[in-house]
Amino acid sequence: MRRWKDEPAAVRVYTVCDESRYLIVRNVPALRCIDELVKLFGSYGEISEILDEEEREQFTEVCWIKFSQVGNARFAKRKLDEYVFYGNRLQVSYAPQYEILSDTKEKLEIRRREVLSRLHCGFLTYFPLASMNETVQLVREKLDKIQSTGTEHCSHPEAGSSMKKAKVDNRRRI
Repeated sequence: MRRWKDEPAAVRVYTVCDESRYLIVRNVPALRCIDELVKLFGSYGEISEILDEEEREQFTEVCWIKFSQVGNARFAKRKLDEYVFYGNRLQVSYAPQYEILSDTKEKLEIRRREVLSRLHCGFLTYFPLASMNETVQLVREKLDKIQSTGTEHCSHPEAGSSMKKAKVDNRRRI
């Protein structure tokens, strides 16, 4: 089946190891507009380094951008992939192959701290509005209650036979 130009691409899920603070930006117009590109990407976080790659086509360039933080690179990639820049759609991809061992360790440690902070604080302060946090807490309590009653029924096979049979509605709808 043919995909149209404006049809969104399939969703791609990135693991911690796939993400990187290094980005490769392809399809940059060869109009000497690197300063504008740096300004555009710099609006998403501090850039440590930028290089103009040698791999290029006749009218496009490839740039390599290193952000100071992985989160900034993640945000920039999400917002600027397929972004129209001087008439060309930018192709932004992660470049974890440029990371050194300390970069990977730092990235994994940051993710570990994020997950632990979410687990320890629960969902009490996860959302900005108190009403949203209360709703999440209420739903979680109900789900826990349903799950605990569901496991009791599964553990006793004879309990399943005493349960009422669901009625079937055979009436025709008009």
